Amino acid sequence: MSSRTLMFRSALFAASAIGSLTLAQAAFAQDAAPQTDPATAAAPQDGDVADIVVTGIRGSLQSATNAKKSAVAFGDSIFAEDIGKLPATNLAETLNRMPGVRLNRDITGEGTQVAIRGLGPSFSKVLLNGSQIAVASDGGTTGGGGGNREVDLDFFPSELFTRLDLAKSATASTIEGGIAGTVNLRNARPFDKPGTHVTVVAQGQYTDTNDRIGPRGAIVASHTTDTFGILLGVAGVKTKTRVDGFESVGWTDGDLGTVNGVRNAGGNNFSYASVVPRNTGHGLVVGQPVDVVATSGLTRDQLSTALIPRLGRNTLTEGDRSRISALASVEWRPSDALHFAIDGIWAKSKRDYSKVNMNWQVRNSGPGSTPQSTGGMIPIDLTVDDNNVVTSGTFANSSFFLEASLYKQTTHFWNINPSVTWEPTDKLKVVANLNMSKSRFFREQPTWAFQTTPQSGVDVYYDNTDGYYPSITTNIDLNSPNAGWQWYRQNVQNVRRKTETQGAHLDVTYGDEYLNVKLGGAYDRAKRFVRAFDNSMAYQATVCGANCAGLTGSITNAQVPQYLLPMSVSNFGHLASGDIGYTSFIRPDFQKIIDATNYNQFRDSAPEARGAVTGGSTGDVDEKVWGAYFEINGKTTFLGRDLDVNAGMRYARTQQNVVGPSQVGVEIVELVANSTYENFLPALNVSWSPMDNLKLRFSASRTMTRPEAGNILPGITFSDPTALEASAGNPNLKPFLSDNFDIGGEYYTGGIGYVGLTAFQKNIDGFTQNQTSEVSFGSLNIPLETLQSTQLGALQDRARRTGVAIENLPINVNRPVNLDAIRLRGLEATWVQPLDFLVKGLGFSANGTYIKQSSNSFVNGVKLIATGVPKWSYNLQGFYENGGLSVSLNYVWNDKTVTSGPGQNGISTARLGSDARGQLDLSAGYQLPFFNKAVRLTVDVLNITNEPIRSTFAYDNAPYSIFYPGTSVLAGIRANF
Repeated sequence: MSSRTLMFRSALFAASAIGSLTLAQAAFAQDAAPQTDPATAAAPQDGDVADIVVTGIRGSLQSATNAKKSAVAFGDSIFAEDIGKLPATNLAETLNRMPGVRLNRDITGEGTQVAIRGLGPSFSKVLLNGSQIAVASDGGTTGGGGGNREVDLDFFPSELFTRLDLAKSATASTIEGGIAGTVNLRNARPFDKPGTHVTVVAQGQYTDTNDRIGPRGAIVASHTTDTFGILLGVAGVKTKTRVDGFESVGWTDGDLGTVNGVRNAGGNNFSYASVVPRNTGHGLVVGQPVDVVATSGLTRDQLSTALIPRLGRNTLTEGDRSRISALASVEWRPSDALHFAIDGIWAKSKRDYSKVNMNWQVRNSGPGSTPQSTGGMIPIDLTVDDNNVVTSGTFANSSFFLEASLYKQTTHFWNINPSVTWEPTDKLKVVANLNMSKSRFFREQPTWAFQTTPQSGVDVYYDNTDGYYPSITTNIDLNSPNAGWQWYRQNVQNVRRKTETQGAHLDVTYGDEYLNVKLGGAYDRAKRFVRAFDNSMAYQATVCGANCAGLTGSITNAQVPQYLLPMSVSNFGHLASGDIGYTSFIRPDFQKIIDATNYNQFRDSAPEARGAVTGGSTGDVDEKVWGAYFEINGKTTFLGRDLDVNAGMRYARTQQNVVGPSQVGVEIVELVANSTYENFLPALNVSWSPMDNLKLRFSASRTMTRPEAGNILPGITFSDPTALEASAGNPNLKPFLSDNFDIGGEYYTGGIGYVGLTAFQKNIDGFTQNQTSEVSFGSLNIPLETLQSTQLGALQDRARRTGVAIENLPINVNRPVNLDAIRLRGLEATWVQPLDFLVKGLGFSANGTYIKQSSNSFVNGVKLIATGVPKWSYNLQGFYENGGLSVSLNYVWNDKTVTSGPGQNGISTARLGSDARGQLDLSAGYQLPFFNKAVRLTVDVLNITNEPIRSTFAYDNAPYSIFYPGTSVLAGIRANF
């Protein structure tokens, strides 16, 4: 642990403990919770909160502090001016300032999804104006997300939203689905600021990765009368993106057969040479047996498990990203008792990228393993560390292949949300709202790959002594189109996604602030469709002939150099520090290849495939949920001091229909499955004020998150020619259930100031593991005529030998099942403090989270854990606001995490992980003293210290991937009229 990290942690938690000693944390009122009336969520109704005028950083922090102070449940809020002034390009970045919130980041560095209290984005429920939404996007620039329950928040610009609420403890009226927490996004509405107003934002965004500037802008106009209001807004961005980096696609070890009686489990289609290939050099005789143990300089045991990158590659991603979002909101208040509202959001995002990888071909490089095999490498003079990670060496008879993909993807989203609030008496309130959203996504991703000529004398000189970024160099010019390149493969792969949601909610409250009963019912439906299309084999046969030998295709091997170009950038890796190996490599002339190979016809006629190029399962999920709840809310006294209680029960009945396309033989067969389950979810929240400036709280609840959509799709794939081994999804998976306990509160020091500490525990049951079970062939519902002839023959032969009918033959099926429980225990500390006694307008906000997890279950001999949970995380903000000048400096740090289960690349204990990372951002503005102070100059600087995004394979010195998103500067104006 660095001294700087230790200093930050010690100062943060010591100050919080000294200032509070209250077991406290931020909480927010029922009226502020995501499930509350969206028609009145603009202005909190409790006490002093309703009188707050939100202006500036301090004003927004004051609103958030007041919301906490009047709270019962645990949570946090961010208000309008905070959203506008924090250095944030989207709502995910804004939420990252809250305690316990961590971002999943795209390779460009932009936050896309939020994880709460360590649990992944699928465990968080994201609502828009209190109603569920789904976005059919992909999780980032070249990612494979969107298949489960997470929502990509980079789709939503911060300029069109005025409030974000994060509920960390449940109430019965909370829409179920978020074990980790529930996030409610509240868009701007006309009566947020009565009168006639126009806000204009215009910025240019510069990124030092490519020295390019792209435009960002927004305009929001609103007008209200006594009873009617309308707001219209539009926000857009277009950026030129470039990211340099390194990828390994995992690490692997060579296959030396049996070592000490145990066969090595790694390999991954990689083995060293057994005889000397042609042109190997190094004094080795072609065709003679080779002792790779002797040439390596290691022992046999060491070489058998010596780890090197599976496809060590420098990678360049370049392209354009554009997004435009529009908002329309109408409110009608014909009387004090009746309020109508309708909100509509439309958005479109386009990402057009090229991703060019130059792969050191370790995978598939063994003798005879594939048509592109090299005959096997020969390791020379290797060194390894204590974990048998190779730190240096030469690999003779190596090979490289260029893998170049185009990404053309478009996402559309729209949502409409009408609502009505009616208060016929002082004690009766009725809220009804409807919602509907649709989103669709299409990605076109062709890939062309070219290999150096096998056995052409290519050496790789490998150096990983610093353990951060492996240096791979070679004796050939990788940037020359004439370096002996030939066809490797071609892919034509597309994916379509579509999501739809519909919902109707009714909430009835009877009583007053001292005692009221709240009843409600809800119907929600969510549909997800994911389909993949692949015409690679037909295209490959036409383009480069059988086995990509280039003999009968439209582009022969001899013609390949005509379709290759030198690298498009001259400073690859300029943001990295240290030696990164080769810094230039060829790229295809994409358009020339497309024109020469009739690519568009193959793209448009691609047949359906089982697996999506983005990863994950394909299929359809139709989920209907009927819900009902009751709540009792009361105010009383305990020991003469105010006591607030919220207690209730939520019932949810979930009906799922899933359709999973399965590859059986040469055909795609759709398998259908249905499941229904019910859950009762109690919730209790209590807050007590032993002093005027002290709040103590307690919460106990049961929450649920439905299983990931990709795991419940029933697709079946046979992994052997006898049809006796299969892999499948499991539509009978039950939801994750969690029993949650929170105790805490906060001590208010005056104004925006408070100090808090929370202790929380989540006992989560139902984590899934893959498990093999024996079922009858008939239970799989697979037509016999769809099997391959070898599979059908094997089943018929076994039926004859055993006397058992084919439909009753036992089949081993590997599928995810609910098995295990995990416990998360954590602490959250918060301190918000003005420092006017030092300098007027100065202040800071700090929060930190500590999480410890435990389980009694093991996977591959490794203890089960929830992935993506950082042990430590914190956020520090210093701000100054006075005389028209405002400055906010933010530092967000997250500890390293484990991001996958064990068994990666066939190595039983190997997991993936992410490095600890801190990001420093600056936001500054100056209110011009003229134009009636309507114009404000703004500057935001993101990732000031150029922190990379790095992940690892099993060990810290085995990088899985490294990306350099660089520093971005956004400068412009914000005008309010």
